[in-house]
This record gives sequence, C-alpha cells and structure tokens, in this order.
Amino acid sequence: MSVAALSVHLVKSLMSGRVWLALVTVYVVWGSTYLAIKWTVQTMPAFASAGVRFTFAGVVLGVFARVRKGPAPWRLDAARWRNAAICGVLMLAGGNGLVVLAETRVPSGLAALLVAVVPLWMIVLRGALGDRVPLFTMVGVLVGLAGAALLLLPGSGGSHIDVGYALLVVLAALSWAVGSVLVTRLRVPDDPGVMSSVEMLAGGVVLLVASAGRGELSDLRLGDISGKSWFSLAYLVVFGSIVAFSAYVYALSNGPTSLVATYAYVNPLVAVFLGVLLDHEHLTATELAGGLVIVASVGVVVSAEGRHRRRTAELVVAEPGDPVGAR
Repeated sequence: MSVAALSVHLVKSLMSGRVWLALVTVYVVWGSTYLAIKWTVQTMPAFASAGVRFTFAGVVLGVFARVRKGPAPWRLDAARWRNAAICGVLMLAGGNGLVVLAETRVPSGLAALLVAVVPLWMIVLRGALGDRVPLFTMVGVLVGLAGAALLLLPGSGGSHIDVGYALLVVLAALSWAVGSVLVTRLRVPDDPGVMSSVEMLAGGVVLLVASAGRGELSDLRLGDISGKSWFSLAYLVVFGSIVAFSAYVYALSNGPTSLVATYAYVNPLVAVFLGVLLDHEHLTATELAGGLVIVASVGVVVSAEGRHRRRTAELVVAEPGDPVGAR
C-alpha cells in the first residue's frame, strides 16, 4: 500500500471512529434522558421543567450558531421562521412535553418503548400524504403498532401503569412524527444550529405558557425541589439537548443515514436497562413481549426504508430546484 493510500485509509478509519463515537453518545445519552426526566419530575412541575430545558438549550445553541457562522444563517424569511417554530412546537412541546407529563405516572422504560413507534407513525403519515410505501414496510408498521397496543391492554401493565398517561406518550409520539414529517416538506432554516435553536425556543416558550396555564408556576417552591431533580434537569439541558444533539448532527452529516437511524430502536433498550438498573423499574411479561415486538418492527422498518431509499436514489436523479435541496 502506498503512503498516499495508507493516509486515505487512516483518515477514513478516524472519521469512522468519530462517527461511531457520536452514535454511541446518541445511544447512551438519549436513551438515558427518559430516566433523567422521571427523576426531574419527582419534585419539579412537568411542563415548567421541560420549558426551562428547551428555552435554555435553545438560547445556548443559538448563541453558538451565531458565534460560529455569523449573522448570515439567521437572515430568514417569515415562512422559514414560522415553519421552524411550528415544527418545534409539535416535536418539543407536543412530543417531549407530553412524555414529561406522562412520566409522572408511567415508568421511564415503558415510556421509551411507546416513543419508539415514532418511525412507524412517520411511515403512516407519509402514506396518508400520498408517498408510496412498500408492502413489506407497511406490514412491519402494523406489527409494531400492534406491539404498542399490547402494552396498553387493560391489566397488561399491572397496577403500576396509568393507561391514560400511557396514552399521552402515544399522542406525544404522533406529535413528534407529524413535526418530523413537516420538517422534510416545509421551507425551514438550512443551518442545523439555527433550526434547532428556533425549534427549542418555540417549544420551550409554549411549554412555559402551558405550565402557567396549569398553575405550575404559582404552586412552585424552589425549596421543595430536590438536588436529584436539579442535577437531572442540568443533565437534560447539557447532555440531552446540546451534546447529544450535536453528536446526532455530526453522525448524520458524516455517516450513513441507515446507520444513524438505528438510534430509534437502540434508545428504548438503553432506557429500559437503565430504568431497571438504577430505578428498580420492572416490566411484566406482556410489556416485555410488546416492547420486543415494537423494537423488532422498528428495526425491520428502518432497514427496509434504507434499502428502498438506496434503490430510489439509483433510479432517480434530483432536478435543480428539488424541494429537499430548497430547504
């Protein structure tokens, strides 16, 4: 092997190592956020804690994007500002906010398993909007949603499950999926840092308003908040919303999309493991069966989607002005 070829090989290996490091960060950190949320809401109001998390993280990401790339990425038309804000409200206020509220009554591991159906909801929404979805993919989606239904069967979770609050997680997953689909179809900011900052600020502000509407702020006493909850909130802000997001963007920009998408079915496994190990959570046999069905179906669907996109990319050449590029 020549020196030049060896150098190229070493550079590729190094980049691959960094991609895997970023992906493992996403696996562990995003998987652990479910338990951190549960510990946060033990002594903090649900919407208030989530609102503070995303508002603060949005400001930090916005400042970082401004310092790193200057004012140019922020020069957006009204439509891009509006679309980014709408997606942020759907994904962070509707998606994450409802999960935070649900985890006041639902174990973190179960919440993570129900959230895992997000990719399945996205396929359903794409089909409803007219996209062609392969039959094998739709079968995987139906199996996965059946697994979610299994988790919600009366009595399947035992007395420790509040089915009403568990349904909030299903609604949260649907809200996140709607926001995720809209991101790919609307004109939004091109810069990932700007996009995420606007999304987080919009979602955070809506959550704070919802918190005030629920009376959380009037009843809040800082002295009643435990150190464990403060630490968990700080972890969610720094690692969950800033570090893991940055790692996700890096992995997505430098690695295969099909590989990065594996976080969708690894995160729930990490969440269940940490809930059992660190918080003595337990899942019934029915819940374990339902969870395994969901994770397996998500894995099958993600893999099938990756193959379908590769085949489509080989057959279709995007024309100038392609709406994906226009974003």
